[in-house]
Amino acid sequence: MNTPPRWPIGLRAAISTAIPVTTGWAAGAMSSGLIATLGAFTSRFGGDRPYANRGIELATVVVSLAAAVALGDWSAQVPWLGVLVVSSVAVAAVWLCNALTVGPPGAYIFVVACAAGIGVSAAHLTPWTIGLLVLAGGAVAWLVQMAGALFHFRKPERVAVAAAAEAVAGYIEAAHSPQERATRHRAASALHRSWSVLVNYQPLQARPSSVLHRLRAANHAVHVLFTMAVTAAAQGTAPAPETAEQARKLGALQLPPDVIASRDADRIPLGSPPLVTLLRRAISPGSPVRHIMQRVTVGALLSGAAAMTLGVDHAYWAMAAAVLVLHQGTDRSRTLRRGGERLLGTWVGLVLAGLILSLHPHDLWLVLLLALLNFVIEVLVVRNYALATVFITTAALTISSGTHAVDVGHLLLARGIDTLIGCAIGVAVYLVAVRWQESTRLTDAIGHTLEAAAQVLPYVAGGVTTGPAARAARRDLQLAAIALRESDEAALAGSARQKEVAEKLLPAVTATEQLAYRTIAACWTIEHRADGVEFGRSLFGGRSAQPHVEALAALAGAVRTGAPAPERSDPLPFLADEVTELRQSLAQDR
Repeated sequence: MNTPPRWPIGLRAAISTAIPVTTGWAAGAMSSGLIATLGAFTSRFGGDRPYANRGIELATVVVSLAAAVALGDWSAQVPWLGVLVVSSVAVAAVWLCNALTVGPPGAYIFVVACAAGIGVSAAHLTPWTIGLLVLAGGAVAWLVQMAGALFHFRKPERVAVAAAAEAVAGYIEAAHSPQERATRHRAASALHRSWSVLVNYQPLQARPSSVLHRLRAANHAVHVLFTMAVTAAAQGTAPAPETAEQARKLGALQLPPDVIASRDADRIPLGSPPLVTLLRRAISPGSPVRHIMQRVTVGALLSGAAAMTLGVDHAYWAMAAAVLVLHQGTDRSRTLRRGGERLLGTWVGLVLAGLILSLHPHDLWLVLLLALLNFVIEVLVVRNYALATVFITTAALTISSGTHAVDVGHLLLARGIDTLIGCAIGVAVYLVAVRWQESTRLTDAIGHTLEAAAQVLPYVAGGVTTGPAARAARRDLQLAAIALRESDEAALAGSARQKEVAEKLLPAVTATEQLAYRTIAACWTIEHRADGVEFGRSLFGGRSAQPHVEALAALAGAVRTGAPAPERSDPLPFLADEVTELRQSLAQDR
């Protein structure tokens, strides 16, 4: 599927930047206008969210950015206090952004905003005044981001459903090929994303005749095609070739969903878990988010302390660089690449910034320059991060130093050293931490997926899979399967030891994935068959699912502890092949 063009996003960022600066210039307070542009970071969030939800998210981002900048300005008088405040903001932002799936650019922007608050303390404005300026700039960005609702209110939902349909079509076409696992993961992730857009991100009720209900019905039918393909692949047969085109037509609303499967419009959609549950899960033992928070805490404090000890002014630049390397929680190869791109891009950007600052642009030239820089950043940031960093550095230095004379040589040297410190410490913290943090991630993911499957089996055996509890268990299993694939990919891109373990566990990972998706597919089959209850019971021979639940729990324990897989003479009548393959793969790994 083609990548959506980035120029509309770049245009919104440019407008969001230009308006506050132009207003400041017209009012004779250009420095205040530049401070207000920190609120324009808001334009980088929520681009793929439905508009009603986007408005809420962006309003929250605006207030948070204003608070972060004001807090940074307040702490600027005491250097060590500034380091502690920026570190605290970094950890809190990582927790909230990851737990609530805020999306790119994530926690890094809030750290930059807080650190910038320390930098703008030279403006000698009160913290609340600076917060209000950022709030005003954020309000402009909010209006720019929400303007599309006047013309295409349901466009984000349409895009999400079309993307899910295309991903499912890709999986159907890749069945029984080397790309089957990867395309199945993409399809499952896209379906989860589209359902989140259609249900979790919908704060307002929609009419039964609305486009939203049509999209939900289409997405439901696409999911049915996906589970039909999973079942066919597990049975060794190819999915019907016409289903790929049917999926694409459903995604474009060109095929009535009832042709594939009907959806009860009166059934209350299953939303996401409560907010408190999401936040608690994010900091539970073994959670990847918790690991990221730990790395960010250490990286931010060490980089700030190192920069201050070496006497480099504005230590927050080093902290921001360290957080950038660490906050996304990516695998080893991408973390190293991001650190290198940040370092190289910053140094090249310093040269460009030095040239611009030596020309000392002002008035409307400064407005035009900042708008152009932000446009280029958004166009490049996805395709070429290293090149985007060149312009990110240039824009940041232009905003912070564009209205007064500076010692360009000293400024560029300090920023280059800060970035080197931050990137080096960020990478070092990652390499040390993941040796113990990631050592059991893959086995934990296998165990968690097996346990999640065990929670679904009683509903399958009873032939009742449409209740809220059954659908919640099915959702948790799908999320566990998606996380398993991500854990496997992270291990394969990790250290030599992690890669060796991932290669040994590949048969177990494959069998566990297959078991998870077959279980999910069985739930959908039961839901849409007229004899669903009898069909579900037949999968277990009419017997209780409890022995099989205990068997999967025992397998999960064996995976985590490295103990031999427990013997079982009575294989599961349902999923027998997958469980047998899993037992054999675990035996071979010992």
